[in-house]
Amino acid sequence: MFNNPNPNGNKPKTDLRPLKQPYYRSLTRNLVLIIVIVTFTPGALVMGTILRQFSSSYHEKVYSHLQELVQKHKQNINSFLFEKLADIRLLVKTHDLEEFSDEDHLEVLLQTLQKEFGPVFVDLGLINEEGVQVAYAGPYRLIKAEYSDAEWYKNAKMNDYYISDVFLGLRGHPHFIVAVQHWWNNQSWMVRATIDFKSFNSVVENLQVGKTGFAIILNRKGELQTGTRKDFEPEAIGFEDFFRLGDILKNKIQYFERVSKSGKKYIYLGTLLKDDQWLLIFRQEFNDALSGLISLQRITLIISLLGGLGIITISILLSRRMVNRIAMADREKEMMNQQVIETGKLASIGELAAGIAHEINNPIAIMVEEAGWIQDIIEEEKFENPENKNELERALKQINTQGKRCKEITHKLLSFARKTDSRIQQVNINNLVKELVGISAQRAKYSNVALETEYDENVLDLNISPSEMQQVLLNIINNALDAMDKKGGKLTIATSNKDNYVSIRIQDNGPGIHPDHLARIFDPFFTTKPVGKGTGLGLSICYGIINKMGGKIDVKSAVGVGTAFEILIPAVNSEGSEEEPTGGK
Repeated sequence: MFNNPNPNGNKPKTDLRPLKQPYYRSLTRNLVLIIVIVTFTPGALVMGTILRQFSSSYHEKVYSHLQELVQKHKQNINSFLFEKLADIRLLVKTHDLEEFSDEDHLEVLLQTLQKEFGPVFVDLGLINEEGVQVAYAGPYRLIKAEYSDAEWYKNAKMNDYYISDVFLGLRGHPHFIVAVQHWWNNQSWMVRATIDFKSFNSVVENLQVGKTGFAIILNRKGELQTGTRKDFEPEAIGFEDFFRLGDILKNKIQYFERVSKSGKKYIYLGTLLKDDQWLLIFRQEFNDALSGLISLQRITLIISLLGGLGIITISILLSRRMVNRIAMADREKEMMNQQVIETGKLASIGELAAGIAHEINNPIAIMVEEAGWIQDIIEEEKFENPENKNELERALKQINTQGKRCKEITHKLLSFARKTDSRIQQVNINNLVKELVGISAQRAKYSNVALETEYDENVLDLNISPSEMQQVLLNIINNALDAMDKKGGKLTIATSNKDNYVSIRIQDNGPGIHPDHLARIFDPFFTTKPVGKGTGLGLSICYGIINKMGGKIDVKSAVGVGTAFEILIPAVNSEGSEEEPTGGK
């Protein structure tokens, strides 16, 4: 029965030291990684899909909203322009040439327009067929002004009515002209009105969206028809394409995105107005237009990071707890393995008992016989004969010799039985093999087996548990002796260096192992011995011990030829640490 390591029945405290070992640290990392990946991946996929769909919908919503605003703004600007044109056309239809030629009456008409519409109309003028302004009402001295070479006048002459681009003209201030051509007395006359630039510009700049959204107007030359914008680049938006595709893009709002030379990303919307002569452009910074989406993405990122930190923290705690339990289970398993090894050692000692008893019986019989002979001599003689004295001395010497032999045999047996400490020590394998050969020699002789050894005197030391290595070697030796029992044979144990390993080779010329059994000899509870002769755990225990030492165990066998076991254990270098294996089987 095993001793209870916790007699009080209390639950042992978890030892965190295994977590410092490379295997448990690696296991902890792997568990954390798996938990994080399994947890994060579905959430990231779902969140990514939702954000992508939401982002796409938000983009469409923003662009639709901006398109609607630009469309309404276009209508407002067109309404402003054509309403002013309609006002002048109405004046022309309701007044005759004499009224327009009379500057006093023309001044009354201008005041009426300004009273009705505010300071939108700056002045009024009447221009004859030669392009000379013959009547004028307004703040400037433009009577007799010559417009025959002005571009706006040339364009107006080809149409019944005309709205010019913004220009400086004779007055040196930005303005544009609304002109209506009319025939009086079979002559072409033109009534022109100047539209106040500030009033018009206020209508255009009325479209303000967010912090950076604004609207401007370009003519076909790319010239601004509204206030100056220093950071606006007409060439960057390809304004010529809008005019070139005017028929196709008519009444449509086109939107696109561009990155400026300064690296900022902008959203642009464009549409044609004033009979496709002007281009209305709306521009807004991308981050400003999508500020709601960006804020949501930031909040989502913060929540994701906090959630991720929580998941990682929980995964670390769970992984450590799981690894602690695994470490505890491994320690319990190690204790059980150690107990199995000790049990196997006791079984091996039992198998040695018969041979050891036979070996001890011979010297004891001699000792008894010699003791009887001494007793006879003592009874018959009175020690007067020197020869009897010599014989007595010889008998006593023989008793002493055989007693020492018994002591040596029992000492080896007790030494083997007491070496149960599995602590790692630096061991010379030759010394260990010699000790085991001494223990197994009598049983080998009894089984008619010649036990031979081949030692490499330069063999490297090992960092191993001596008792565990004794268990492995003795188990394999006993199996070989069992296989050759009564039939005899030869058993060779050889040590050598092989690359960075120490090789222990145990070879016999016994009956060998059947190929069907060879692949299973290290399986627990597999045995070919008769019932009651073996447990099937010996080689399984040996395999586990060698594997724990970082070594290898290999077996080759042929029926009728014999069996060879080779054990390879990493050697110790000159500094006392294990060599990195570079070869070997």
